[in-house]
Amino acid sequence: MRSDFFKTAAVLGLLTAIGPFAIDMYLPALPSIRAALHAGTGATQASLMVFFVMMGLAQLVYGPLSDIFGRKPLLYAGLVLFALGSIGCALATDIQTLIAFRVLQGLGASAGMVIGRAVVRDLHTGPDAAQMMSLLMLVFSVSPILAPLAGSLVIAWTDWRGIFWSVLVAALLGLVLLTLFLRETRHAHLRAGSTVRGALSAYRELLGDPSFLGMGFICAFGTSSFFAYLASSSFVLIEHYGLTPTQYSFFFSINAIAFIGAAQFNGLLARRFGLRRLARRAVAGYVGSMTALFALFALGIDSLAVLAVLLFVGYAFLGLVIPNVTVLALEEHGAIAGTASALIGTLQFLTGAIVMAIVSRFLDGTALPMVVGIAACALITFALARITLRGEPARAYAD
Repeated sequence: MRSDFFKTAAVLGLLTAIGPFAIDMYLPALPSIRAALHAGTGATQASLMVFFVMMGLAQLVYGPLSDIFGRKPLLYAGLVLFALGSIGCALATDIQTLIAFRVLQGLGASAGMVIGRAVVRDLHTGPDAAQMMSLLMLVFSVSPILAPLAGSLVIAWTDWRGIFWSVLVAALLGLVLLTLFLRETRHAHLRAGSTVRGALSAYRELLGDPSFLGMGFICAFGTSSFFAYLASSSFVLIEHYGLTPTQYSFFFSINAIAFIGAAQFNGLLARRFGLRRLARRAVAGYVGSMTALFALFALGIDSLAVLAVLLFVGYAFLGLVIPNVTVLALEEHGAIAGTASALIGTLQFLTGAIVMAIVSRFLDGTALPMVVGIAACALITFALARITLRGEPARAYAD
């Protein structure tokens, strides 16, 4: 039984990670794409941003449709769209074509992210759900470790088009694993009462639920602190601190290792302390680390070592926040888990896009604007947690 638990988590983790992998692996290729397609910097960056935006917005569609038609059909559809988009990107001869197929690729990649969370809610609640959500994060966190390095190696061996052929292989592997190892978790009797009108009603219900929205924005601002780092890190680490691209790839992976380390203990800690109590303590550790980082840099202590240590500690605590708060947000909405998961995912990506845009406007060649953005997200997360995560639910968890 436990082997099925970990097998399901591994398959869902791969399906969830395909989209982020296609972002992180793509980063080293941007200069090569700009040169090969004779494109401007803005147009080249647009090929990244449209993928990011589509991954966020498409979740609003995939979630309700998976409640209506089942999880697996929508996962199949998403993987096929991602595969077709990857082929189109690999064969693109101009930047406009590349951007168009990146839209299609992002539309497909979104399915695994939103439906993966819904499948967890279909199968488990409470600490077991927190453990599986952490295992998804474990696989998901491998992307920032391996993807930039993998992208650099692929470019060295072939060219930038090889990146899209590589993610196509990942999509085909996902189709095989989905067929062989993941059963349908949204059964027919549950789908019978799900309609498009019901999905719209479900969104109204969720938007009127202060507790759900509070938890959704805890996840959104927590994730956005990492997006602020993602958007600024190459400029700060390479141009300000003088790291080589290879050194940057290794440094970038450190924070993913923090997430992975936290994921190893989340199930055990959730059973010992309860989801809300653990999330509250983790939020406190997260905001403490990030505000300390801001205070030191505001005092003029511009140190790469300080940045590395406090980001590692802060993101380790965040690795205990996101999966547990996600489980809590979905806990009371099992009947509309796909729709609820979709709204959480969209809040994360839209908030992240806004935070990235704001931080990017203030970049001045130093680490301070990035650190301010990260600390601001942490403080907002802490304030929301103080309001939303009070007390423990009276009922016991049951699968």
